[in-house]
Amino acid sequence: MASLSDVPARGVRMPRDQRRAQLLGAAREIFVAQGFHAAAMDEIAVRAGVSKPVLYQHFPGKLELYLALLDTSKDELLERVHEALASTDDNKQRVIATVNAYFEFVDNDSGAYRLLFESDLPNEPAVKARLDGLTEVCAQEISQIIAEDTGLPEEESTLLAVGLVGIAHVTARYWLASAGSIPRTTAAELVAALGWRGIRGFPKRDG
Repeated sequence: MASLSDVPARGVRMPRDQRRAQLLGAAREIFVAQGFHAAAMDEIAVRAGVSKPVLYQHFPGKLELYLALLDTSKDELLERVHEALASTDDNKQRVIATVNAYFEFVDNDSGAYRLLFESDLPNEPAVKARLDGLTEVCAQEISQIIAEDTGLPEEESTLLAVGLVGIAHVTARYWLASAGSIPRTTAAELVAALGWRGIRGFPKRDG
């Protein structure tokens, strides 16, 4: 956690968007470190250097703040995946880029991946909808490419896409948690090779 000198002074006025970003940054630190249940709005306000009324002006309650943070983290990962898929027309390189996107996302000091993959509030309907939607959106974008290339039906393409997404995010989390000696780029290359060797077995539509 940053030192007290890094905390903004109370009473400093900011544009609304800038204040919201500041509050989300402080909330991320608290939620990542403590989880939803142990986090307190009082502590988040102190960390952000604002009064509780200011915090509640932007977020009516702790759940709303948590959901806003989930949305921010989800959008960040989706943008990384989208950029990876759009970065090349070569499918092997697409697999490599997409796996790298997951590894880079978990290997980030913000700890945002913990909110998405290790939430302690997974059964809250609004949280569950966001987490399920994350996998669905990632898989949809990948499945479109699979379907276009192979001619497989939508359901089959989606199943394969979900499998690739699962491989990427589970292995990335394992790599980070294991704290082994494998460099991130090497780990991502190994996992990408596994995914590519599987998906390339399906013949392209044009033969």
